[in-house]
Amino acid sequence: MADSSNADQKYRQYHPYQDMYNLPIQNLYNLPTSPEYLFHEESARQRRSWSENLQYYTGSGYLSGSIVGGIKGSVEGLRAAEVGDPLKIRINRVLNAGGHTGRRFGNSLGVVGMMFAGIESWLIHVRDSDDLLNSVGAGLGTGALYRAASGPRSAVIAGAFGGLAAGLAVAGKQAVKRYVPI
Repeated sequence: MADSSNADQKYRQYHPYQDMYNLPIQNLYNLPTSPEYLFHEESARQRRSWSENLQYYTGSGYLSGSIVGGIKGSVEGLRAAEVGDPLKIRINRVLNAGGHTGRRFGNSLGVVGMMFAGIESWLIHVRDSDDLLNSVGAGLGTGALYRAASGPRSAVIAGAFGGLAAGLAVAGKQAVKRYVPI
């Protein structure tokens, strides 16, 4: 008959966390503050790729357009309520108007964001530089292309507005980076 103390000496029981009890808790949550890249070339770039820009601008445009359109539609639904309407009808009117206007605004701004991201990425590729002119040119092209179906005058005005808005956004971002301590 085998002795149980002899069996304990031959075999060691597996315990995956036995070395973790001696570590200070700070080492468990000491995460890197910068992104980790697989390849060195990725870390040398200082900007997002075209696909990341496309997703960012399209998604943020759709989300912000949906929120603003939903609020605008809800206000329109509240104003369209009649005096003798029951509460269920009023709520239904507000939800329908908010959903309809939110979808419309969200889709419109999502398309604008997608066109802006595509034109900006194309300009960066063609000019081989990433500066303020690419964003202004992308805003100009996006505004002109978005309103091109309304005629040349409308396209020129929308292009000028888009270029001005993109230029102000980039200049504001640079001013915030420079003067606001974060």
